[in-house]
Amino acid sequence: MLLVLALGATLWGIGALVGATRRARTAMVAALFAGVLLAQLVLPDGHGLRAATGGSAGPWLILWGLAGVAAIYGLGVKALKRRAVDRQPQKESVEVAKSETFSERELERYARHIVLREVGGPGQKRLKQARVLVIGAGGLGAPALLYLAAAGVGTIGVIDDDEVENSNLQRQVIHRFDDIGLPKVFSAQKAMLAQNPDVDVRPYHRRLTDEVAADLFADYDVILDGTDNFDTRYLANRVAVGLGKPLISGALSQWEGQLSVFDPTRSGPCYQCIFPQAPAPGLAPSCAEAGVIGPLPGVLGAMMALEAVKLIADAGAVLRGEMLIYDALYGETRKVSLKRRSDCPVCKTLA
Repeated sequence: MLLVLALGATLWGIGALVGATRRARTAMVAALFAGVLLAQLVLPDGHGLRAATGGSAGPWLILWGLAGVAAIYGLGVKALKRRAVDRQPQKESVEVAKSETFSERELERYARHIVLREVGGPGQKRLKQARVLVIGAGGLGAPALLYLAAAGVGTIGVIDDDEVENSNLQRQVIHRFDDIGLPKVFSAQKAMLAQNPDVDVRPYHRRLTDEVAADLFADYDVILDGTDNFDTRYLANRVAVGLGKPLISGALSQWEGQLSVFDPTRSGPCYQCIFPQAPAPGLAPSCAEAGVIGPLPGVLGAMMALEAVKLIADAGAVLRGEMLIYDALYGETRKVSLKRRSDCPVCKTLA
């Protein structure tokens, strides 16, 4: 029997040397052992070949039984491995899809959003896929930009032709003393990416004009207007209405601010319905002329960002057809209803 086992080992070794597959080597050894077992069963007692190979079929039957048990065990292990491999790609595809949506860092960052029933995972995903343009990186734009970045809005554009001045720092908290002289859009970009490196910030260091407004607005889903002049506000409103983009508009002076969402393609009026024409000179002085309390832009700018988040995540009710007015000096907030004007030169294009 030892001679046969040695011969089997030799066959296995020779097969390995010549590069035979494991299956082929197993087949050769199995054929040898099968021939020996056949000889033990067929040849008569005392035959020389039978004596040389053990003299009895019993040990070979036991060996074949053990080999059969080992083979069945091996097949079972392979079957389990195959099932595990079949399931693995599905698991990996889920993980890949998950990683394409949120990284572990993002999941941790937005956890307080995701647990909110009104936002959840789907709402946070919409925020990541959203594209928001902010006009102005000043008093209202500064807090709006920071909170949009912090909230995980995927693409944020900011257009402004101004540079950071020392007088801005009393209220425009996105800028720092070392940013004085730097274009506001680049100062804002630096602060936003420092706050959240997972967002895409697109700075446009130029003034919003008729020549660029339509093409620029077309790249975004929501427009935030934080400017302080009526020409730009009317331009932003006209282009937003023409493209069907919701316009979140804020304004402030001294101790009071106001905020509304103008989206006449869905409901409510546009900006020009409420303000048909610019006020006469001196009736609506700028912040530089009339002054503004420092935290007020932060309050209104954060509210603008909040309306954008609600609109994108489809949470709650946004301020369509309503204007929120905040009096910081006396701590009063009120809302007024707004209606479309039939003679509005902008809205009549929607009829």
